[in-house]
Amino acid sequence: MNSCRVASSAKNIVGLNRTRSCYLAIIIQALQPIVATIEFIGECAIIVQRTLMRLFSRPLESGEWIGQMSFVGVNSIPIVVMTTLFSGAVLALYASDVLQLYGAGSLTGSLVGLAVTREIAPVLAGIMVAARCGSSMAAQIGQMAVTEQVDALTSLNVNPINYLVIPRFVACVLGLPILCLVGCYAGILGGLWVSSFSGVPQESFMNSLRQFVQPWDFIGGMIKTLVFGVIVSVVACQQGLRCRDGAVGVGRATTNSVVIAMVLIYFANFLLAAALY
Repeated sequence: MNSCRVASSAKNIVGLNRTRSCYLAIIIQALQPIVATIEFIGECAIIVQRTLMRLFSRPLESGEWIGQMSFVGVNSIPIVVMTTLFSGAVLALYASDVLQLYGAGSLTGSLVGLAVTREIAPVLAGIMVAARCGSSMAAQIGQMAVTEQVDALTSLNVNPINYLVIPRFVACVLGLPILCLVGCYAGILGGLWVSSFSGVPQESFMNSLRQFVQPWDFIGGMIKTLVFGVIVSVVACQQGLRCRDGAVGVGRATTNSVVIAMVLIYFANFLLAAALY
């Protein structure tokens, strides 16, 4: 009888331990997204801090600066122009028809101008740079991290922040406002072109544009892109530097860089729109 009681109590203890282990595993699995989010925020904060501290410290890696500015700024102009041009055209296509039904077709220019300068141009510029340049940055740095080239830079007394992060950070922060300004003109031009075919006189379009669109609308959009540039560059560098597991890890870092940057751009756009306008 005593042996049976001992065996029964042992089974109860084993079952209780298994239940606790299952609950503990469930809790750990549920907390993983929270832990990952905290790690992501911490790593991005460290990158921003080190970047700002070493922004003008020697060596400046001027060759990398120029190369990244060309890659982010000049080479991204065609895709930003195309996307904003057709976005402004589509907006004018719908707006002109609706406004003319109520005798307000002359306000098409103001609607297109405000939408393009405040939202369409800055957001599309940020999204296009995140998709085109952010993915490339994450893949390049991730490949270097996987093949231990980042460690090799450190062993050669080359600071990875100076060589990898700062040129991309500067290129995104300085290049995106220029792309936004180019996108503003392209989007308005597309809206003007389509609205003229929809029966809105070009003079009416331009008059309403001058009346309602102020310089601050352009400046506000460019201020947004400064934040978007920080988001794209920091997220891309963070995902690249923490890359592991070979080619699979590089692909994962590239995908995560684009997705996270786009989500943060839309989130930041809402906060900035509420603060600026």
